[in-house]
Amino acid sequence: MLDVKILRSEFGRVEEALKNRGKSLDLIADFPKLDTRRRELLQESETLKNRRNTVSAEVARLKKNRENADDLILEMREVSDRIKSLDEEVRLVEADIAELTLAIPNIPHESVPVGSSEEENVELRRWSEPRSFEFTPKAHWDLAQELGILDFEAGAKVTGSRFTFYKGLGARLERALINLMMDLHSDHGYEEMLPPYIVNRDSLYGTGQLPKFEEDLFKISDTDYYLIPTAEVPVTNYHREEILSSDDLPKKYVAYSSCFRSEAGAAGRDTRGLIRQHQFNKVEMVKVVHPDQSFAELESMTQDAERVLQLLELPYRVMALCTGDMGFGSIKTYDLEVWLPESGMYREISSCSNIGDFQARRANIRFRPDAKAKPEFVHTLNGSGLAVGRTVAAILENYQQEDGTIVIPEALRPYMGNRSVIGGEGK
Repeated sequence: MLDVKILRSEFGRVEEALKNRGKSLDLIADFPKLDTRRRELLQESETLKNRRNTVSAEVARLKKNRENADDLILEMREVSDRIKSLDEEVRLVEADIAELTLAIPNIPHESVPVGSSEEENVELRRWSEPRSFEFTPKAHWDLAQELGILDFEAGAKVTGSRFTFYKGLGARLERALINLMMDLHSDHGYEEMLPPYIVNRDSLYGTGQLPKFEEDLFKISDTDYYLIPTAEVPVTNYHREEILSSDDLPKKYVAYSSCFRSEAGAAGRDTRGLIRQHQFNKVEMVKVVHPDQSFAELESMTQDAERVLQLLELPYRVMALCTGDMGFGSIKTYDLEVWLPESGMYREISSCSNIGDFQARRANIRFRPDAKAKPEFVHTLNGSGLAVGRTVAAILENYQQEDGTIVIPEALRPYMGNRSVIGGEGK
């Protein structure tokens, strides 16, 4: 969440950030009134506490001199009752301010392009050229079903729409990609984690999914538990309520997990294939870093995600997201978009974001610059390295052959029993 000091001292800056994000100014409209009321209550309370101290001293003096202090004692009781009332009202006003701040998105960095939608994202670079086909390329869902490596109908029967069975070499391909990504990122200095797939409300508040995005989550009935939407949630919260040493930073983690998203707002879009599933696998990178290093760490994280696509020889482009397309907590985001031949489009396969101290404030993750220094909030970052199902889709479409077989990228072959092809004699 935002530092409330920014709302107090730079209210206009927050208004401008909300406008650039395409958000309503109603989100912060009540803040000036609430903050003024809070100051008034605190001022009155402080005045009364000073009066109470003065009266207490006078009562003590009168009693010591065996003089009547009944009127002052009565006044002191009335003052104490009023102070209790004021303190309770301050608590309620501060709770309203806290609730308000939880709904405010992060302030985009000045380097982020201003825009209202994904059409105004800025392309930074491309890697490799899309392949030219001498035949009409098929969609990955048709290829997979013809090869018998994905079964969407069985997934719908067993669970519901947007759930899938991986079979045979399809399951092997998914597992191979997870292993490749985990090995690669471990070689890049990330510590491997296998986190819980269920988290509590505090964890989701810590990373910003709650309270705003509860409808996109799968909640376990009659509990305080939720299925994770991404490994970012448990891994970032690993350091919740901790004070780290500056010598501990940066912390770099990579975690494989299944992810679970109801994505209520995405109904009707990408309902076929692997692009938008309710359950999918993802390899996630998370960094906990010194504030001075967070933008450099964002660049290196993005390059780490790019390296996966380069090893798989999949054409992609890097996009700087505009203010209106960034995630709730991000101050700057790069999306990697992979080429999908059937649709003739680049589609998101990784999103790498600098969250600044937004999550650290919620989760209370701090560090000491030195042994005697006051703790400060860290910066957190996260990025997909990559979304595994979407990588499967990209491989199937980019490496398809006219006979319906799929060439396995060379970097994956050691993880696939040294097979070079899916389908045909390779089965």
